[in-house]
Amino acid sequence: MAIYHFSAKVISRAAGSSAVAAAAYRSASRLRDERLDRAHDFSNKAGVVHSEILLPEGAPEEWRDRERLWNDVEAIEVPKDAQVAREVEFAIPREMSQADGIALARDFVEREFVARGMVADLNVHWDIGEDGNPKPHAHVMLGMREVTEEGFGPKVRDWNRTELLTQWREAWANHVNERLAQLDIDARVDHRSLEAQGIDLEPQHKIGPAASRMAAQGLESERLEEHHAIAHGNGAKILADPAIAIDAITHQQATFTTRDLAMFVHRHSEGKDQFDQVMAAVRTSPELVKLGKDGRGEDRFTSRSMIETERRLENATIRLDASRRHGVPERMQDAALAHAEQRGLILSPEQRGAFEHVTGSRGLSSVIGYAGTGKSAMLGVAREAWEAAGYEIRGAALSGIAAENLENGSAIASRTIAGMEHQWGQGRELLTDRSILVIDEAGMIGTRQMERVVSEAERRGAKIVLVGDPEQLQAIEAGAAFRSVAERHGSVEITTIRRQEIDWQRDATRHLATGRTGEALAAYEEAGHIHAAETRAGAREALIERWDRDRKDRPDASRLILTHTNDEVRLLNEAARERMHAAGDLGEDVALQVERGDREFASGERVMFLKNERSLGVKNGSLGTIQSVNAVSMAVTLDDGRSIDFDLKDYAHVDHGYAATIHKAQGVSIDDVHVLATPGLDRHASYVALSRHKAHVDMHYGTDDFADRDRLVRTLGRERGKDMASDYGAARDAGADVKPERSIFDGLRLGVDRHRSVPSNERPLPPAQVIDDGDDAHEAALRRERTQALKRHARAVDAVFTAQDEGGRATPDQYGELKDARQHFDTLRPHGARDAEAAYAGDPGLAREAAGGSINRTIRALQLETELRTNPELRADRFVSRWKALGAESNRQYVAGEMSGMRATRAVMADMAESLHRDPQLESVLAQRKQQLGINMTTGRSLGHDLAFSVGVDIGRGRGMGL
Repeated sequence: MAIYHFSAKVISRAAGSSAVAAAAYRSASRLRDERLDRAHDFSNKAGVVHSEILLPEGAPEEWRDRERLWNDVEAIEVPKDAQVAREVEFAIPREMSQADGIALARDFVEREFVARGMVADLNVHWDIGEDGNPKPHAHVMLGMREVTEEGFGPKVRDWNRTELLTQWREAWANHVNERLAQLDIDARVDHRSLEAQGIDLEPQHKIGPAASRMAAQGLESERLEEHHAIAHGNGAKILADPAIAIDAITHQQATFTTRDLAMFVHRHSEGKDQFDQVMAAVRTSPELVKLGKDGRGEDRFTSRSMIETERRLENATIRLDASRRHGVPERMQDAALAHAEQRGLILSPEQRGAFEHVTGSRGLSSVIGYAGTGKSAMLGVAREAWEAAGYEIRGAALSGIAAENLENGSAIASRTIAGMEHQWGQGRELLTDRSILVIDEAGMIGTRQMERVVSEAERRGAKIVLVGDPEQLQAIEAGAAFRSVAERHGSVEITTIRRQEIDWQRDATRHLATGRTGEALAAYEEAGHIHAAETRAGAREALIERWDRDRKDRPDASRLILTHTNDEVRLLNEAARERMHAAGDLGEDVALQVERGDREFASGERVMFLKNERSLGVKNGSLGTIQSVNAVSMAVTLDDGRSIDFDLKDYAHVDHGYAATIHKAQGVSIDDVHVLATPGLDRHASYVALSRHKAHVDMHYGTDDFADRDRLVRTLGRERGKDMASDYGAARDAGADVKPERSIFDGLRLGVDRHRSVPSNERPLPPAQVIDDGDDAHEAALRRERTQALKRHARAVDAVFTAQDEGGRATPDQYGELKDARQHFDTLRPHGARDAEAAYAGDPGLAREAAGGSINRTIRALQLETELRTNPELRADRFVSRWKALGAESNRQYVAGEMSGMRATRAVMADMAESLHRDPQLESVLAQRKQQLGINMTTGRSLGHDLAFSVGVDIGRGRGMGL
């Protein structure tokens, strides 16, 4: 993923620094320092791929000589503690080629520094880390004085402004994101971040033996000092603004514990005293929101900004879900289905239900499909129906390869979300009220990005279709937005596995999808597909032996090796190509320098592309076979049959393609898969790895990593799903304090998904807040005001309902009136509008009755909502009644063989069971009614888990509850 780093520091004699020495080190050259009368020789330093002096207009040409330039700088500065230069350092996205990275840095330096009159010494470093990944970055040494034809003039104090540094940081982020989007690279950076964490702190250097030796030699003693100085400086920044730390932590996780906070503060403070001060400052920050305890008994926290983001997402999805403007006429649906049948594609009942769901009129549709269930095929039929109805269909996904898979499987033109957002930012390719936006692999999208996309669609009146599996690989950024949206607004599930050829393998995939990893592993073990070795190295060797034997036995089958880390990928790739060479299946090796370092390639070699490149038609993750290769170019036949050739100076983002990380494989279907299990796996990665195959999968592991089978099952089955702040009841309470943007339908749920097999009289209770029902009978005037407020609010709601029923959208005036009516009603009767809307969700006809002046039924409904919220015994009565009715329906569906409907009903029951952790008062009352709920045994955990266990559903996954 793209890394953001941008820092600036002053090179000062007070710190023992020399501008000439610094320039020699940054440029990997030998420069003589006239002031110190000695040479600084760093010509053996590796990794410097570009060095250049950039001069402003009118500067002496002799300064293009680096040694002359920095000796002149030293000569003009007289004081012993003079500040001689400024250095700016920034990270270049590793997803770019060297040529693109150098051009990116050069353009930025020219525009932001040289154009202001600064002398700039640009050096681009393309180091390769121990993990084999490039760590490209640029060092820019800048003069601090005005430049004239005669030389240096006075120092420019304006260049020291803090505001200018802030401007540069933002400008670099914008510059990078624009270029990434132009190159169609599915990554973006945030100038507010600490690397990818979203914060304005400086990364600390890693201090190792090399740095210690440099300090001992007196060459770079400042590096160790700088390490501690940055830590202290970051601590000071957090003390000045504790929200910095909270924002940083919540960039990749929506909630966090005290331990998470302590680890972060330890990294970004210096010494115990500052650590204690920073911890105290963050713990008392108004930005910190305490959510209560999780299932492990640990306190969990979030930020107010995260709650605001989740609330904006909630509001946008409520408005989309309430919209009814994107339906496809039944005759066009039937025509698309008939056309598919003519091609031999007959949708299963589940696929047919999903098709009807997404082509319905709702502005928001969610489809959850297990791995290999034919989601893309269903979307291809839906595309035909949408096109026939005159809609414009677009596809998007987080990664380039996922977008390509969506396009190949459904013929929906697709691109990365990052590229799509960039176009929107430029005012291009905007959505309209005739747009259908299909987002695939939605479970990998973080809350902030999901909120941006959904809010944009809602503003433009477009329809959103979210497709994915929340149990596969989790979002890199914070949150579980897809899971939350599906739970809140309902979804259609496709659970019939089509990818695997054998029944027991399809069952194993279902086990993986539902968190029963142990059962899946047992099935593969019984069939002889789980293999243990004494060491990981032995497991790797056994895997390659099996892979080599399989490729010879079934040469026409597609195959891929999967594992967790890039280090293991490289070792497996090297071992695989050794076997290929030994068998004579590869041509002569050609040594090349590619983005990940030195590699050897040969004709016949499997190769993977690591960066989207529109001109070649390849994505990050595309695979192919090398037809020919030399020192300057490569010709490849891609797995989709296309042939391409390219110069390596233009595109060097390639690596061997026998093995890949599991993250690169989500959405891929392969005949034969070989998996090397390592301790970094969890149940989400295991699910993806063990469900990619169509024919065979074999998993290898070393007992030095997993002492016994139980350890293997525990590790591969451990829950690492992401959570939302709104999973905790306190988040909604905190929302009242942060003054979030409120939806006019906040808490309003209009009906139930027609594809869920749940009795219509057993709809989930909509959320409602406790209200004050204590009307004073002697205050007739107040009662009249409340009655008028109720009627006004009902009229406003009915007007919006009417607009939606007619297939349109309420006007801004109508929305504004509803907002005002709601506020007025709440002023006279706290939470009155929310409770009224909750009642209208259960019986929309109430709104029209109250609007027409008949308010008796509405008042009774409000009183019922109040009683339900204030009386746990009544809530318990309704819970038991609904639980028993759903249980009876589930049993009926089982007997009738309606398995899809039974699973949907039990999913609703699981939602009910899980909701108890937000209402401990209700859970306490229900604990005395276990017999009524049909609980005959307990799990030793919470009542919610006991209830879920009774219907064979696991709950609490991904939220740190009851684990």
